[in-house]
Parts: sequence; structure tokens; C-alpha cells
Amino acid sequence: MDNLEDLYQEIILSHNKRPRNEGELIPHSHEAEGYNPLCGDRLKIFVRQDGPLVEAVTFTGEGCAISRASASIMTVAIEGLGGDELDTKIDEVVEMLTAKEEPDVDPFELGELAALLGVRKFPARVKCATLAWHTLAAARKNETRISTE
Repeated sequence: MDNLEDLYQEIILSHNKRPRNEGELIPHSHEAEGYNPLCGDRLKIFVRQDGPLVEAVTFTGEGCAISRASASIMTVAIEGLGGDELDTKIDEVVEMLTAKEEPDVDPFELGELAALLGVRKFPARVKCATLAWHTLAAARKNETRISTE
């Protein structure tokens, strides 16, 4: 199991150091800012949506390695999703990270999202991992700001 945990840590560090889809998306149709006062994470999510299809998602912001990596992983994991499918993915990831019971998921099916599972061992860091996902959900509802508190 140590090898798998080491791999997950490498994925988190890679996405933190070289985030994917970082930067303001111009033009964009939706945006929201998320703040985690517990850790000081502040992310802004930009969405370009045409009808139900999300064409692109990017992020900007400052925060801990977990919040930045989660935002980066999120932008890759949701590529090509739209409408209800995207909302379902957001709900599934948040549930996977916050559920009291260990989630019954196949890490191989999750791809890089599986790296976020390790955060469950550190309850204070779960809000860091879910911030980007909550902020994306807010942007899709035309809410401009959210906080984890």
C-alpha cells in the first residue's frame, strides 16, 4: 500500500507544482471565488459553457498543495462533461471525500482523482480538497462566492 500512497503523493505534488489549466479563462460564462478560512486557500474557478456542454474550466488562486492539486485534477477530470453528468461528478467527488464510511470505489477507475482519497485520513484537510469542487458547483449556479465555513 505504501507504493500506492507514494504514487498519490507524487500526483498531488505534480499538480501543485505544475498545475493543469491554471489561469483566467477568457472569455468565460461563469466564475466563482471560493475561500477556505481554515487554511487560507482562495481559488477562483472560470467556466466556459455553451448550452449544457462545459467547453473549458480553469482556475487561479493561492493555497496549500492539496487545494491547488485538487483544482488542477478537477479541471482535467471533468473535461468533456456537461450538464447533469458534470453535476453528478461534482457530487460524487465531494461525497467520496466527505462520507463517514470508506468509499467503495475502484482507484483505477478514478484515475488521478484517487490521489485525493488520502486526504480522508486528515479531516482538517478535506475542506482543502473539496474547495475547488464546491467553487465549481457555485459557478455553475451563478453564485459568485462561497466559503467552506
